[in-house]
Amino acid sequence: MNYDVVVIGGGAAGFFTAINLAKQNQKLSVVIVERGAQVLEKVKISGGGRCNVTHAIFEPKPLTENYPRGQRELLGPFHTFLSGDTIAWFEERGVPLKIEDDGRMFPESNSSQTIINCFLEEAKIYNVEIKTKWPVINIENEGGNWELHSKNEKLNSKVVVVATGSNPKMLSLLQNKGIAITRAVPSLFTFNINDKRINELAGLSTLAEVSLEIPAELNAKKKAYLNQNLKYIRGPVLITHWGMSGPGILKLSAWGARILNELDYKFNLCVNWLPDFESEVLHEQLRDYKVELAKQTLHKWSPFDLPKRLWQSLLDASGVNHEKKWADITKIDIENLVKQLQNGIFQVDGKSTFKEEFVTAGGVNLKEIDFKTYQSKQHTNLYLVGEVLDIDAVTGGFNFQSAWTGGFIAANAIANSF
Repeated sequence: MNYDVVVIGGGAAGFFTAINLAKQNQKLSVVIVERGAQVLEKVKISGGGRCNVTHAIFEPKPLTENYPRGQRELLGPFHTFLSGDTIAWFEERGVPLKIEDDGRMFPESNSSQTIINCFLEEAKIYNVEIKTKWPVINIENEGGNWELHSKNEKLNSKVVVVATGSNPKMLSLLQNKGIAITRAVPSLFTFNINDKRINELAGLSTLAEVSLEIPAELNAKKKAYLNQNLKYIRGPVLITHWGMSGPGILKLSAWGARILNELDYKFNLCVNWLPDFESEVLHEQLRDYKVELAKQTLHKWSPFDLPKRLWQSLLDASGVNHEKKWADITKIDIENLVKQLQNGIFQVDGKSTFKEEFVTAGGVNLKEIDFKTYQSKQHTNLYLVGEVLDIDAVTGGFNFQSAWTGGFIAANAIANSF
């Protein structure tokens, strides 16, 4: 069967490319081929079933700062299609978005099915064909046209768009075409920690600053990267039954993805539970409490707006008696308390996947791509969009925004090439 364009991958990036392309050049025959039985499966489960469509950052440079990989390459594309363009695109199709307090944006319906229905309707309007259970097992370029082989069928097309996410089989096929692939490792994961300071605190969340204690065995370049990117990452930290999670931890896991993989996910985590206090100010405040709260026992009231259970646990870790009155704390007590409050060291031993939000760092090397069009520099009429590229972000709708941007730019380029 012959098509003008075959899009491999029925996910967010694949659909956004196909429907924008089919709208812009309605003479083209466009088909999406998906190896699974259903399309848009990751869209369905993302954001706890609500679909975190994008993030309310409306300037290209600040937006790029949420991408550990792809930060430099996305600057140009974001000048073409940014978060505001995403909002307008969905609103034009009857899908208004809302901004939550942390900047994340969801459909007002609070249902990912709204996004899925929108895509399926657009595909129907513009005659985008959808083939499920169609795994691509080989790609060949014959006389300037592409041949795609499945188990029992072959498709021919002028243009191929690869939007398969981190599918290792597709990455292997691309590598066989001479395209450089950066090895995929997990990103966005939580930390396994067995520590008596937090073992009884599951469900507790508080603002903290986290950083990686830099291992001596790393080379100078990697130490410099850690110092630049993994120092003083601030965000809510959630204590779980297995260790720590929450935005602060996930951000650290994203920026540290490759080095943490190299360390086999065994490293020391530094936690500052009071990131708004300078150390000297904290010392002074504790000395002031000796006078202001002289007759109160330490454990009855949690200072600094810390959760009370965390404060009591850190008292234990400091070796300070719960029943001690503030008037009786010593200089050594204050030193030990400050250490636990601002420089607690937790040993991480392994990782856990963050719900269904599985993201990898790795994929097609970014030097392979012309980011004005998202076309392969080596192969004419081969375009690559979405998470098949070595681009990934922290949580908050940023990975989807990269998919929308790449899909829109690729669609423009393809539509104008016919």
